[in-house]
Amino acid sequence: MATAAAAIAARAPAVLGQAKSKYAGTTIRGAGFSMPFHQYLRQYFPEFEDKSGIKVEFDVQAFPVYNQRMDLELSTRGSAYDVAVLTFIYQDRWIGAGWVSELDEFTKDPNVTPADWDPGDFVAQTSMRDAKGHTCGFGIEAGAVLFWAARADLLDKAGLELPKTFDEIVNVCEAVNGKDGVAAWVQDNIHHWNWPPYLMGFGGNVFKDPPKDLTPTLDTPQAVQAAQFYADLLRKYAPSGVLSYTQDQALEAQLNGRGNLRSSSATWALPLAKSPDSKVAHTVRYGVFPTGPKGWFPGIAMTGICIPAGSRQKGAAWEFIKWALSKEMLTRIVKEHGYPSVCRRSVITSEAFKEAMTLNGQDVATLYLRTLDRAGEAGYMRYRTAAVFPQVGDKINRAISAIATGQLAAASALKQAEAQAIQDIAKAGFSVDR
Repeated sequence: MATAAAAIAARAPAVLGQAKSKYAGTTIRGAGFSMPFHQYLRQYFPEFEDKSGIKVEFDVQAFPVYNQRMDLELSTRGSAYDVAVLTFIYQDRWIGAGWVSELDEFTKDPNVTPADWDPGDFVAQTSMRDAKGHTCGFGIEAGAVLFWAARADLLDKAGLELPKTFDEIVNVCEAVNGKDGVAAWVQDNIHHWNWPPYLMGFGGNVFKDPPKDLTPTLDTPQAVQAAQFYADLLRKYAPSGVLSYTQDQALEAQLNGRGNLRSSSATWALPLAKSPDSKVAHTVRYGVFPTGPKGWFPGIAMTGICIPAGSRQKGAAWEFIKWALSKEMLTRIVKEHGYPSVCRRSVITSEAFKEAMTLNGQDVATLYLRTLDRAGEAGYMRYRTAAVFPQVGDKINRAISAIATGQLAAASALKQAEAQAIQDIAKAGFSVDR
């Protein structure tokens, strides 16, 4: 039986941006959760439909709703969708189970994909490959963890620089906390995203050897040290009520100049320099995530786009992906919308992206690419794509909150979290080394 790519090639050679596609008259359905990329891209759907003749229907749902529905749809090999967002924390589950299509057959066929589309141009693709190295998705949004100070002027007055190490974070917090009525630290309550870079910086990990060995390693001296360090930042230096802060509330605190230092995805850093509501546009300063005693482990979350295995319109779906993630389209989205989370190296290193990511006179584009390269080369983010991470992440959230509020000592909270994580992992059908 001919492959899907061979079938495409047999009909006619594909040319990016051709007047009418061989799939003219086809309707494809896509789905994803709410994110800026979809908001920007759908503005250009009429252009794609006019050029290709392929009509696009795209459903956007809330993050938890989308993941629940798509997990069920993919697990049953349903054909309701032809294009789907490949959620970062579900990539190991969806790819490992063979629920999404391999895309190499499309990218390696010159009659289907021109050489200048260049699949090797995408950065940090590790999490979107299966165990055999086949590509099952391409990145549409890279959440790269940076570090920044909303009120860097307070650091200047104290004769201090933006922290480059964990020790320097504490030193700066001690020196500037409460100055000018500003809390030295602010963070949102998604601890399972914010804490692991500190955990690894102290020499720990979430799992023993993901994705092969998912034995949780939360009950270790390194994890206890990291949890206490992170909880102390929240307890000692953050605004009152910080443990209930959403990402939007943490951003608001910085926009208003009530919170200073923060580590999180670059998406949450940009409004401080760009938003018309920002009171810190001229004082914000950006840097890479600091280095811990055992190394530098900035987080990245690479969300992708894929073709479900059950799709009956794979050829047309690939035409859409090829168009949406072309260098030309991504460059337009950067130029016209300032999109900060591009996953193509050629676009990230372009003048358009550098201009969009020059914030308060600082070259944040270089910080962004440096972070993506580090995480992509080292592969340490595999912990987050483990099929059981959502359950374990919930236990991490509870443990950090209990430590920061003083309900439990760090060692007790993490011992409890590990025991509960082991139960969840066993229920999911995975074995642990115990």
